[in-house]
Amino acid sequence: MMRISVRNGIPFTSFFGSVPTIIRPYSSNHSNKSIDFENVKCLNDAITLFHQMVRRNPLPHVVSFSKLFKTTLNMKHYSDVISLFQEMRILGIPIDGYILCSVINSYCLMHRADYGFSVLSIYLKNGIPFNDVTFTTLIRGFFAENKVKDAVELFKKLAREKICEPNEVMYGTVMNGLSKRGHTEKTLSLLRLMEQGNTKPNIVIYNIAIDAFCKDGNLDAAINLLDEMKRKGIPPSIVTYGSLIDGFCKLGHWEKVKTFFSEMVNLNIYPNVHTFSIVIDGLCKEGKVKDAEEVMNHMIEKGVDPDIITYNTIMNGYCLCGQLDRARRIFGIMIDKCIEPDIISYNILINGHCKKKKLTEAMQLFQEISQKGLKPDVVTYNILLQGLFEVGRIGFAKKFFDEMLSTGPLPNLSTHNTLLNGYFKHGIVEEAMSLFNKLERKTEDTDIAFYNVVINGLCKNGKLDEAHTIFQKLSFIGLLPSVRTYTIMINGFCLEGLFDEAKDVLRKMEANGCFPDNVTYNVIVQGFLRCSKISEMTTFMKEMTGRGFSFDATTAELLVNVLRENPSVLDMIPELHSKNKK
Repeated sequence: MMRISVRNGIPFTSFFGSVPTIIRPYSSNHSNKSIDFENVKCLNDAITLFHQMVRRNPLPHVVSFSKLFKTTLNMKHYSDVISLFQEMRILGIPIDGYILCSVINSYCLMHRADYGFSVLSIYLKNGIPFNDVTFTTLIRGFFAENKVKDAVELFKKLAREKICEPNEVMYGTVMNGLSKRGHTEKTLSLLRLMEQGNTKPNIVIYNIAIDAFCKDGNLDAAINLLDEMKRKGIPPSIVTYGSLIDGFCKLGHWEKVKTFFSEMVNLNIYPNVHTFSIVIDGLCKEGKVKDAEEVMNHMIEKGVDPDIITYNTIMNGYCLCGQLDRARRIFGIMIDKCIEPDIISYNILINGHCKKKKLTEAMQLFQEISQKGLKPDVVTYNILLQGLFEVGRIGFAKKFFDEMLSTGPLPNLSTHNTLLNGYFKHGIVEEAMSLFNKLERKTEDTDIAFYNVVINGLCKNGKLDEAHTIFQKLSFIGLLPSVRTYTIMINGFCLEGLFDEAKDVLRKMEANGCFPDNVTYNVIVQGFLRCSKISEMTTFMKEMTGRGFSFDATTAELLVNVLRENPSVLDMIPELHSKNKK
């Protein structure tokens, strides 16, 4: 019989005894020469071949079935892999570990790792041993569904009960899953655990840990690991240097970037297109797009051809700087180099034109997408919708959204937030609330950012009571207000001169473990300044500076205006008065 037990929320199947099964014999010939896998180009081909194979007597060898499963899986027809497997079971065709692993992988790729887990009982029933690939696939599936606890618990169970000896790939899968979700210290702990066992960390393992520290901005820890692996005789790879270069680019430490480039070349590790693209991206994000283009020209001189990611990065850099002509020039160079623009290329250019409020040119680019055989994605529609609202073309935005519903991709949460923002911005509150009520009924279409848009829109349109009602019900629907949520509500009260209510929200915010940030304090101080409540403003200014926050440009401008109209106010603000004397 089978028994399924649950430990720590993870189902685990154990099997006792055996069930007699009538099975059909395989051919003893392992060759697949008589089976034409080359002509399997689509799902129908795979299904047709499967039915031809099961009618043979004797059956083709299990390796042939495994190969067919692999082909179907590679075509991303995951549910059909499971259907073929179920048909094999009904027909009494024997299976092997590779086929079972394909089924588990299919479930995991469909984000149903729990169903994949249930396949383990079939291994036991058929006397097929588990292996590291089986469990690595499941662990990867749990991480894909963000079930970090289940993934870690499964890994611990395997090691603790010696069900399967984790190898480098399994360790790497767990470490990668943890690091991608910000669990850097746990990632490092696993590396240390490996050092104590039979499976020692290799370059791949070190690269995962180094990349995690680089993503965290902890470059000192990353370099310490680099030095450690060098002492152990593990030479760094291009991936190692890519992570370090990316980390230092994000911090703007360009001298360090040059140092690592030189170190790479000295070790006969030559930068590839990905390495150069990291530097180009870093320069673009700092607004140094001309320098980024020079790096691209340098890589071409070194015999490294830019790819579409490189060109898109530079185009985006120019668009962010408002230099649309230069962005279009890069677009043209890319086409001249026989690199076809993708939808990301068009989205970058469309976004650039929308930011400059050049909607006619943006719509021309949108029309060009289909002419080039591409399809606009949800990002394309979201960019244009926002652009249309920005220039006040409300009617056109509504028609464009209707077009999206009829012929385009399905709207996502960002689409709905863009619509709500647009409606509220132009005072179309009734239509905004109608959409809000419709979407709120579909809980999967809402998150705290969605509610922030609505609460903010209502506050800006003088509907403070309605905004506060929605704010108060957040905890009842299982959503925790964010710092932005509280700040929006505080700002709403300040705009209406209700400072006691604003201070009440601030204190409740802290009591709930959500601490105010620089924006929160600036919002409160601005409210006091607008109403010339200098004494209250001074109190909050002290609290603000005590927490390491400072005035932003809007607050500073308001304060200057107040001082210009009434210079004696300076005497009421000790901090500013003492600084002025110095």
